Amino acid sequence: MQRRERIETLIPNPASGRGEPASVELPSPTLVGQGPGLRVAAAGNFQVRLGSWDELGEEARRIRLEVFVAEQRVPLELEFDSMDPVSVHALASQPAGAALGTGRLLPDGHIGRIAVTREARGQRVGAALLLSLMEAARQRGHRQVELFAQVHAERFYQRFGFITVGPQFDDAGIAHVTMRASL
Repeated sequence: MQRRERIETLIPNPASGRGEPASVELPSPTLVGQGPGLRVAAAGNFQVRLGSWDELGEEARRIRLEVFVAEQRVPLELEFDSMDPVSVHALASQPAGAALGTGRLLPDGHIGRIAVTREARGQRVGAALLLSLMEAARQRGHRQVELFAQVHAERFYQRFGFITVGPQFDDAGIAHVTMRASL
């Protein structure tokens, strides 16, 4: 049986503009760090915060430029869109402030733009980002979430209950599949 840990997070409430406590589970052996928005277990010490594009966009943009535009050669004009200002964003960072990863939740329950810096990969940053965004969707009343996974990451998402629901397709020159998970 795999051990799981509880992660306490604050989910932004659109009505009040304040964070409300929520809890998610992250498969991991121990709690090792704590931050203002989320306690996280990981190989390293980091926190995940959820917020608006105005609050987190500067760091999220930097990570997405590094991962998607520079590493994966996604055209800049395709990377940033009109959904950024209306989405809930997640930002993983070290206590000292170095940003490690980002992702977003669209109003319709679609999760996307999950990116982790090269030096933070393998430290459970992606898992913490994904679970935080899934919990944000649950708190907003969504019964399921959907994402477009790069084919090489399909197994990662399957570990969190996502199933592939359609054929492979091309997005910005990269093979993707549509995946969904019930909340």
